[in-house]
Amino acid sequence: MFPMLETERLVLREITEADTSGIFACFANEEVTKYYGQETLKNEEDAKGFVTFFAQSYRDKRGIRWGIELKDSKEFIGTVGFNALSLKHKRAEIGYELHPNHWRKGYATEVITKILDYGFNDLGLTRIGAVVFVENVASNQLLLSLGFVKEGVLKQYMYQNDIAHDTYVYGLLKEQA
Repeated sequence: MFPMLETERLVLREITEADTSGIFACFANEEVTKYYGQETLKNEEDAKGFVTFFAQSYRDKRGIRWGIELKDSKEFIGTVGFNALSLKHKRAEIGYELHPNHWRKGYATEVITKILDYGFNDLGLTRIGAVVFVENVASNQLLLSLGFVKEGVLKQYMYQNDIAHDTYVYGLLKEQA
């Protein structure tokens, strides 16, 4: 059973095929994919592939990706979740994106705080990490504000539009959260 989570303003729920257009709206936007390590989507068929990927990742216990929905309007505004999930080693990496119409409203802080709690307390994780493009100032600031520790730099670690980018590696341990 897919875990549904709620915050004050948002519902975190399973992503379904009905969310294809919402996924496309996010990942077809170059402002969203600029620091994502993922090429900008060109059509909704590719977005449907994301829905399938997220579902398979959950079934295989390799990740959990929630759709982020506004409580009041039911609008799909992005996704958040765990990648590289290893229950055996009690660790995961977080990933997230919001449609630019919803940036700077505190939603990212709200959903990341919720899934950190879920990861540490419900999944029993002891470490949650993140890998972020050095140039992604907003995301780097967000992680630091949430208590993540910058642990190092991975040189030429991710490619975006055939260009290698350095990334920062962040970690948050359960006892630090």
